[in-house]
Amino acid sequence: MDITIHTCVLPHEDPEASVAFYRDVLGFEVRSDVGQGTMRWITVGPADQPGTSILLAPPAADPGITEDERRTIAEMMAKGTYGWILLASHDLDGVFERVQAEAEVVQEPTDQPYGVRDCAFRDPAGNLVRIQQLR
Repeated sequence: MDITIHTCVLPHEDPEASVAFYRDVLGFEVRSDVGQGTMRWITVGPADQPGTSILLAPPAADPGITEDERRTIAEMMAKGTYGWILLASHDLDGVFERVQAEAEVVQEPTDQPYGVRDCAFRDPAGNLVRIQQLR
C-alpha cells in the first residue's frame, strides 16, 4: 500500500494565538487560512515537509454534534485532555529553550524509562504538544 500521513487535526479557540504559536514559536509555515472570526480552518506545517500538515480547526464545528457533546469538548479542551500531537527534533534541548518562554511547560526534557527523551508543552488551545528527541 502507498499511504502517507497527510494531515492531522487539532482544535483551536483563538485563531490568532494558534497561528502565532505554530508559526512564530515552532517555526511552521501557514499553508492555508480560510473562514473568518473563530470559525477559521488554518493549515500549518514544517517548510521542509510540504506533504504533512496540521489542520487547526474550530472545535465541534460539525453540525451533527449535540450541545452536550460541544460542552464535553469545551470541558476537555479547558483541561488539556482533548487534543495532542507528537513532534520530533534532532535538537530537543534547543527547541525546549526557545519554546519554554512562549508556552506552558508540561514537562522539561526527560529521559523516559521506555527509551525516548522528550518534553511537553500546551498550545494556546490547551492541546498537548510533545516533542521527542530524534537519535
